[in-house]
Amino acid sequence: MVVVATCTAIDRTPNMASRVAADLHLRNCAVIDVNTACSGFTHALAIADHSIRSGAAEHALVIGADKLSDVTDWDDRSVSVLVGDGAGAAVVGRTATQGIGPVVWGSAPEKARAILIEGTPPRFTQDGTTVFRWAVTEVARHARAACDLAGIPPADLAAVVFHQANLRIIEKLAAQLGAVNAILATDIQESGNTSAASIPLALSKLVEQDRIPPRAPVLLFGFGGGLAYAGQVILSPAPFEAEKGGAFNDSHADYRSVTDEVH
Repeated sequence: MVVVATCTAIDRTPNMASRVAADLHLRNCAVIDVNTACSGFTHALAIADHSIRSGAAEHALVIGADKLSDVTDWDDRSVSVLVGDGAGAAVVGRTATQGIGPVVWGSAPEKARAILIEGTPPRFTQDGTTVFRWAVTEVARHARAACDLAGIPPADLAAVVFHQANLRIIEKLAAQLGAVNAILATDIQESGNTSAASIPLALSKLVEQDRIPPRAPVLLFGFGGGLAYAGQVILSPAPFEAEKGGAFNDSHADYRSVTDEVH
């Protein structure tokens, strides 16, 4: 299975997942694109997790990739100073122990037009005030619900990786969540807001910099365009962790490895 989360694909068909599968010479795999913008990666991860648990897939390549520079009006400083381009990916497979917790997801579609990519040529616009108010009044309780479903108190989290919307929102959500012992990912300062790529990029940097140990509980939580949200607690992967023979012997799904690329 290949699942690609993106909201900036220009070409409609074949979809991005099909193109990735073809480039990797994969055969007879499900190919799915997910367009929930900033929460796309955590939506895609949940789809892969559910597919593996049900037996519909053995392994999944989950990708978050966006090129916001293609849809940005560079004279609009409300968005142009925030955005970046990037891609990140995870390989998910069956393991003897659960590595991905239950997803909490939903939306506030009545506010969906607060974030737009539309028009000819398509342009990214947002009502920053509406997005900020929604994020700081709604997102933390959903993130806490993901911790509750995983059986992990926020104080026991090793790291928290929110969608890298802006530093003000991220820090406020972390304070509301109460993850007092967790490392807070702030890749917004390096990569900018890369939409669906922001969570895998930020996580991969924490892993590669040895800031979190392997198999430690990490909250991933995306929110933004839609206004949609999705998140789950995972056990952190080791850098470039290799599969061990015989490890994939039941219906649990595990987040195995992360790679990233920023343009």
